[in-house]
Amino acid sequence: MAGTLNTAMVLCAGLGTRMASADNELPKPLVRLRDKPLIDHVLDRLAAAGIVRAVVNVHHKADLIERHLRERSVPAIEISDERAGLLDTGGGVRKALPRLLPGAFLIHNADSVWIEGIGSNLARLAAAWDERAMDCLLMLAVASVSHGYHGRGDFALASDGRIRRRRAEQEIVPFAFTGVSLAHPRLFDDTPEGAFSLNRVWSRAIAAGRAFGVRMEGVWMHVGTPTALAHADACLSAAGPEG
Repeated sequence: MAGTLNTAMVLCAGLGTRMASADNELPKPLVRLRDKPLIDHVLDRLAAAGIVRAVVNVHHKADLIERHLRERSVPAIEISDERAGLLDTGGGVRKALPRLLPGAFLIHNADSVWIEGIGSNLARLAAAWDERAMDCLLMLAVASVSHGYHGRGDFALASDGRIRRRRAEQEIVPFAFTGVSLAHPRLFDDTPEGAFSLNRVWSRAIAAGRAFGVRMEGVWMHVGTPTALAHADACLSAAGPEG
């Protein structure tokens, strides 16, 4: 990735309860999609984008994830251990922050996969990053054509790239969050130790006009349930080699 964007945080500490009937007693990051575990879809994508170091947080069945990751050399893997207690998305990143410094870094959910459109979406995200103006930059997909997403959208995207949430429960907004974003460490300034959601720091950045989004190109799939897993498998099979 461009400039100093060479480090990623991969979120793997969730319980994965919605995937339980398809997991074969594996943690969700190790559930296989087509020919490889979900986490390898993520790490292979990161490696192809030039990410050289990935911090992976673990909690549920952490030993299995750690054992699997020992087989990888690219990107270089560091473990952020959350066995003592779940920290949610924001708390997990905050705990790992010393390993992610000094500059901006990528945050990637373990259950987010996609079929590329024209060019690399991670490269597009990196090219859009402006450290002076942004505290976070979210990769967004058109909700109506995404797979495994069922909702009224998460964000609207202004002409200058700033994002806003739905203003009312009944409002429909165009974009779903793909589980992939860029963040500057200052996004976590004055945050508490312990568990909290990334939504907490995003809301603060939105209020300050420092939260932006980039529309992804291609087909995004949220692989959170057995049904979504089967659908993603069919989509990838129809598309041929991923990406």
